[in-house]
Amino acid sequence: MKEIFVLAEHRRGQIRDITFEMLTKGLELAKEINTTLTTVLLGKDMKEQAEKLSQYSNKVLVIDDAKLENFNSEAYQRLLSHLITERKPILLMLGHTSYGIDLAPSLATSLNIPLATDCIDLKLENEKLTITRQMYGGKVNANGILRKAESYIVTIRQAAFQAKKGLSMNGEISQLPSILKEEMIEKRFIEFVLPPPGGVDITAADVLVGIGRGIKDENEIPSVEELAKTLGGVLACSRPIVDKGWLPNTRQVGSSGKTVKPKLYIALGISGAFQHVLGMKNSDLIIAVNKDPNAPIFGVADFGIVEDLFKIVPSLKSKIIELKAQK
Repeated sequence: MKEIFVLAEHRRGQIRDITFEMLTKGLELAKEINTTLTTVLLGKDMKEQAEKLSQYSNKVLVIDDAKLENFNSEAYQRLLSHLITERKPILLMLGHTSYGIDLAPSLATSLNIPLATDCIDLKLENEKLTITRQMYGGKVNANGILRKAESYIVTIRQAAFQAKKGLSMNGEISQLPSILKEEMIEKRFIEFVLPPPGGVDITAADVLVGIGRGIKDENEIPSVEELAKTLGGVLACSRPIVDKGWLPNTRQVGSSGKTVKPKLYIALGISGAFQHVLGMKNSDLIIAVNKDPNAPIFGVADFGIVEDLFKIVPSLKSKIIELKAQK
């Protein structure tokens, strides 16, 4: 049986979480069909990253080239086309991220390989691939069977799978030569743009305090932000808050915002519409506060408080400050 490829995604030297999520699912599939899981790592000076990835897969194929220091879909496509043609993996998994969305369609088209995007589950049976995607804004999970082919390409939604930690597979690391001879001319990396001063990347936060319609007034936001800071976290929100212009869309969690997976997510005055839940349901711990006992958010919360958030926030903040003072 052919191997399964996972394309490692990295940014500024750091392997991104989506990679380990895909490796977890890839390992499950590989065991089911009795094949090997191979990580493909493209970059510059990737020795440390390759050693880390070798603990999560049977093999790591490394192509080290100065032209790969920053992501370039033109360069990635050339190298992956060569690898797929040569090794014929049954499946290539990429993240449904800016990287994967840019790369996967052109790669699949150039090789005439079936492609499924934004998948939340996969199954391989008799060398046929069944995928699960969400439709109608997440209201329906739809299964689809791709036409039988030698290889398949899929992009995986972030946080669709829970990454396993602490594996020690000691996979084989192989250095492969780069076939890139000339400079990339169709696409070039210009610069890495950081968030503006004061900007926040909610996807990187361990603690998020999300607010929804229940906040009622823009003037109430600072008090909730203080709670978030007391917890060592940042403020996030559901779409209605962005629509009102109270917070920027960089703070929005949900299907039309960002997918997050913090250690703690506190939902304050958020009803729990499926669009929002899609973006935070895989948080390690979810605490919901809502006056409506029938609010859908309680269906995904680990702990729920049926109460006015304006009573809970001050009490919670003062209690946290008290506990910190005792340390």
